[in-house]
Amino acid sequence: MHITARDETVNQVVQDFLGDPGNRRVFTGDHAHETLERALFTDGNLFLACFTNPRTGRVKVRVVPWDEIVDIITNPDDRSEPWLYRREWWADRVDSRLGARITERKIAFYPALGYRPKTRPSAFTDKDGQTGEILWDAPVYHVKVGGLEGWKFGVPDAYAAVDWANAYREFLVDWARLIKALSRFAWRLTSKGSKQAQAKAILALGPTRDPATGEAQHAGATAIMPPDMMLEALPKTGATIDSESGRPLAAMTAAALDVPVTMLLGDPGTTGARATAETLDTPTERTMELRRGVWEEALRAIIRHVILESVRAPEGTLKGRIVYDPHVTCETVVLDGDADTTIDIHFPDIDDIDPATLVEAIVKADSTTRIPPLVTARLLLQALNVKDVDGILATLTDDNGNYIDPNMHAGQVAVDRFRRGEDPAAAFGGGGDDEPAPPLQQETTQ
Repeated sequence: MHITARDETVNQVVQDFLGDPGNRRVFTGDHAHETLERALFTDGNLFLACFTNPRTGRVKVRVVPWDEIVDIITNPDDRSEPWLYRREWWADRVDSRLGARITERKIAFYPALGYRPKTRPSAFTDKDGQTGEILWDAPVYHVKVGGLEGWKFGVPDAYAAVDWANAYREFLVDWARLIKALSRFAWRLTSKGSKQAQAKAILALGPTRDPATGEAQHAGATAIMPPDMMLEALPKTGATIDSESGRPLAAMTAAALDVPVTMLLGDPGTTGARATAETLDTPTERTMELRRGVWEEALRAIIRHVILESVRAPEGTLKGRIVYDPHVTCETVVLDGDADTTIDIHFPDIDDIDPATLVEAIVKADSTTRIPPLVTARLLLQALNVKDVDGILATLTDDNGNYIDPNMHAGQVAVDRFRRGEDPAAAFGGGGDDEPAPPLQQETTQ
């Protein structure tokens, strides 16, 4: 996915946050995305602590183990508004005086992301009488799924599917055991009572080669028996070996996971084609789009915190002011020059759409002259699955983020800069009195 800010300076702050090695390892990298999504599947809760440097405003995201968050303190008048997360854990430390490692219990409180009252005490005592330090520089964003209204914690995606999946696994194990048992005896030898001992001895000393052809024993070999003995294939009538009998169990597992059973098993079943097993239906697509919305909301909240802290920090990159709303105990940021703080998050399409169709639609939309050129360029690059979209767009803008038409000659660029009150020499790589502009090549017209 692509995450960009519309303002160039804001985008630089955002890209620095996304590209930080520690953040990529834990939160913004592709491997981190897969790990966090699996955590929601197995745990149902993620607690992302945003450790913030108060001097520079740089933010590092780390995951707090979900089983160490034992309680969530909410607004007494609004339980949907979290204030503090209580964490309890055991930590090891080395006592240099005793020369031994000591394990001690710790308690700390993390503020919820966005909760920053004017009065911020250094410690908090909850209703159980437990007192711990409040880490105001490490606000936590809680991602939860599967919970019901009023629940403080979520429920894992796998919770409803575990029992059915285990039942289907046991069915497959029993089915495999049955097939193995049936393959243990493939032939039945019938003989008179006086010949049974002799038959057992003959079977125990079975020849390694076919007595008729002299070849090594293999499937379909010839059996030469006395007149009073009969060898026939073991009948399998009445033996149930149909693995499709367990399909209802797989269907219950698929229903709990919000996916079609054909996709869960990779098999269209007795009816249908391979495309049936490889195509998502509309409810499944909507479910996946909803999960994308959950992650988009988390990303927007954390990136908003990154921008806000860059303004608050004395050595932060962004300049502006922070406005506090006492009614919702929320802070908003206003950048100097009314710079835009909008964040665009683009996910790849769930359905495989022909790039030619996308490009044709973008070209038709661009012909209306209602879409800014930079937006059109971004849409075209995304439709073609170009990786470095921001790097290419940077070559199409000037120092102030204004679009430069690649087909426009340098003279027109200089005129446009002059009309905006800017230095036209900067269009040719120069600027100011100390750095003269390079000479222009003479243009000829035929």
